[in-house]
Amino acid sequence: MVWFETILVVLTLLTGIIWLVDKLFFAKTRRARAGLLDEREPILVDYSRAFFPVLAVVLGLRSFVAEPFKIPSSSMRPTLEVGDFILVNKFAYGIRLPILERKVIETGNPQRGDVVVFRYPVNPSQDFIKRVVGVPGDTVEYRDKKLAINGTPLARTPDGNYSWLEGLRFETTERFVERAVSERGTHDYTVAVSAQAPTVYPQNVRTFPGREHCDYNTEGFVCRVPPGNYFMMGDNRDFSDDSRYWGFVPDDHIRGKAFFIWFNWDDLSSFAFRRVGSGIR
Repeated sequence: MVWFETILVVLTLLTGIIWLVDKLFFAKTRRARAGLLDEREPILVDYSRAFFPVLAVVLGLRSFVAEPFKIPSSSMRPTLEVGDFILVNKFAYGIRLPILERKVIETGNPQRGDVVVFRYPVNPSQDFIKRVVGVPGDTVEYRDKKLAINGTPLARTPDGNYSWLEGLRFETTERFVERAVSERGTHDYTVAVSAQAPTVYPQNVRTFPGREHCDYNTEGFVCRVPPGNYFMMGDNRDFSDDSRYWGFVPDDHIRGKAFFIWFNWDDLSSFAFRRVGSGIR
């Protein structure tokens, strides 16, 4: 959340400046005037001195190491459940400045199959989480519920059925283990596909930058991923609002790689507890 990060940066800078200015310009004068070495600090300085190190550590960890994220919707089922609290690796794809999200140190790039948190292109103040299915230069094709990259269909193996409660009704889909190929090798993960839903809803496709690189019809779509952009899809293929409908994700919108589930307050069942502490494939 950009607003939380902004507040954290402002508070860290403010408390640090108050503490530093007092130490450099006012602390010695105050003590000399009182004739005491242990005169009590003003309450504002006292609180700034106490909170600045804590805020600085939290900001550093959240900006450059790992950031918590809560799964808000069913678009990543069965990989991630609604209410999952996960950790996002902030240095997997480069060290970025807080708020500005400008990359200052290159450490890697998103690969096909990675689960990524990014700023929603339609509303950059909102964070989304999806899986990378296309990297710059890829041709992504999705027809008859089957994904192909650069003309090669992704291997897919049936894995039974998957059901979940959506509002007041149960949804049931087929599970498949899909295999993506990237520079790091093969990557297996599970997707859910509903035979009853259409492959794509052309009427829901918005106008977006790079729309001319895509072709839609009732059978599906094909898109050529522009340089510096990525194509994202949810694992819950027929219940996901993703790049099919609002376009490509620019590199400077990438926030990090999801890698760990640490809790789910919305589901305290044994199923949820079995997933706590597991990695994200």
